[in-house]
Amino acid sequence: MRHDVIVVGGGPAGLSAALVLARACRTVLVCDGGRPRNAASQALHGFLTRDGTPPFELRRLAREELTRYDTVEIRDVDVRDASCEPDGFSITLATGEVYRSRKLMLATGVLDHVPDIDGIRPLYGRSVFHCPYCDGWELRGQPIAVYGKGDKGCGLSLELTGWSRDLVLLTDGPSELEDSQRERLHLHGIKVDERRVSRLVGTDGQLERVVFLAGPPLERRALFFTLGQSQHSELTSRLGCQFNDKGTVRTGPYETTHVPGLYVCGDASRAVQWAVVAAAEGAEAAYAINQSLVKEDLAAEAQSTTSPA
Repeated sequence: MRHDVIVVGGGPAGLSAALVLARACRTVLVCDGGRPRNAASQALHGFLTRDGTPPFELRRLAREELTRYDTVEIRDVDVRDASCEPDGFSITLATGEVYRSRKLMLATGVLDHVPDIDGIRPLYGRSVFHCPYCDGWELRGQPIAVYGKGDKGCGLSLELTGWSRDLVLLTDGPSELEDSQRERLHLHGIKVDERRVSRLVGTDGQLERVVFLAGPPLERRALFFTLGQSQHSELTSRLGCQFNDKGTVRTGPYETTHVPGLYVCGDASRAVQWAVVAAAEGAEAAYAINQSLVKEDLAAEAQSTTSPA
């Protein structure tokens, strides 16, 4: 069987796309490896009617809604490879199975580069974060550490002033800051600490202090980091996607790519990487996909009716 659409990735973008496509009477296969970017998060925020919902609960609810559509199949499996074909795409699952589709959507997300600091893992997603829009409100007015260097560290520190004015930028060695950036940070009351970080100390997921290789520790309630990110899946590269300076896929209107029939949506392709935005992009891409399929179907039907017997 050849599906109308294969969706790789079962997060908000992929499941939203599957819902819209199902309601357009399209056959859809969703493949989900089960390792979302927000797996460590306790709750997602900024998602209308679902603010504070655990990420896996949102995933469960979305999957439950999709069960009423018999044209949607969800497989909990990794996609090992994908390729373009003359009439669409083919994917190879980790099981060795091969599936084909007319259109392909990648909603595979990104991986955040988490600092390699002793003690960070039990705190990650609880009091150590990367996105102030997702987790800053709960920490408003609290003492916050920012972990990063150069432009990224400076930018995140200034961004966080909307949530707290008790900020310290930890550069874990030479800051790589320009003099103008130091001056700007100083102007807004943000301290810069270039000491080497030894470990993070906390209890039950709550950060309490940052310990350095030398000197007194720093009492903090949370830490936000910025070390960049990378594509979660190699499929975007294998299919020949183009990338922007941030490392995300360059997409056009309706999440189209320069590869005909290939769409990329969600965190893998955008600067605003929020669950609610990913869901919207998935729906938008699904609309574009169905419009394209309708045109192809009508063209094929017209050709068949006008062809000589």
